[in-house]
Amino acid sequence: MARRLRFNGTDSKNGGCPAIHEDLDTGEIVIQGAPLSDPEDLPQLQYFGSGDAAVVVPRELLVNHGPKEIKRVPKLIDLDEFGRLFTTFAHTAWRLETRRGYASDREDLTYTEFVQTGAITLDYDDEWSRNIRAQTAAGKTIGRVRIVDQPPTIEQLFLLTDAPRNAAAGEDMRYLWRNDAEAQHLPAEDFWIFDSRLVARLNFDDDDVLLDVEVITEPAEVLRYCQVRDAAIHHAVPYEAFAPQVAEKG
Repeated sequence: MARRLRFNGTDSKNGGCPAIHEDLDTGEIVIQGAPLSDPEDLPQLQYFGSGDAAVVVPRELLVNHGPKEIKRVPKLIDLDEFGRLFTTFAHTAWRLETRRGYASDREDLTYTEFVQTGAITLDYDDEWSRNIRAQTAAGKTIGRVRIVDQPPTIEQLFLLTDAPRNAAAGEDMRYLWRNDAEAQHLPAEDFWIFDSRLVARLNFDDDDVLLDVEVITEPAEVLRYCQVRDAAIHHAVPYEAFAPQVAEKG
């Protein structure tokens, strides 16, 4: 079975070597760099086996992008503190949505309406919309990219139908097919970025129930999420352009 590798970072100025990846299942670190192959250098390596490979990377690569602890201890916040982030952020809030469904959506009365009729009654004055309007009126920017399967799940179609409500409140709503997201090596993580300094990663169980929210502030980790955001926004399309694509493929 192929490893599930995540790109952690590079100090390259042109996007090439060296780089660090992490195995999401084992926690092992994969170092990408120039091979050490000089016959005069190799004998100096201790415990070097016949199947081993040595690579050379700058020390700063490991300092900037290598793990800072043997076992990561997540910093978790409760849902009340998570909710306050949407009123206290200074200038930008952005989300990547990657799941095929969310338990909280299925509990919504409008979801039942959508399943039964294929349409929903949009509430432009719900609590979320009122806050987003207040934040954008203050000059802040809020947006998200949603990853959609082909064909979309019923939950993804529900959210696409609900997207005009988000947009009317001031969110930049964009969509991306999952195949395209995977081609760009976007991770299957759900998260919010606030002010490019704090990441709130949303952890779900197999039934799409939100278990907890992990806060990440370590600069190299936050930078990785910001790079994911930039790539997602670049390749995604506004919901107005995406909805016809879904209809054509449907």
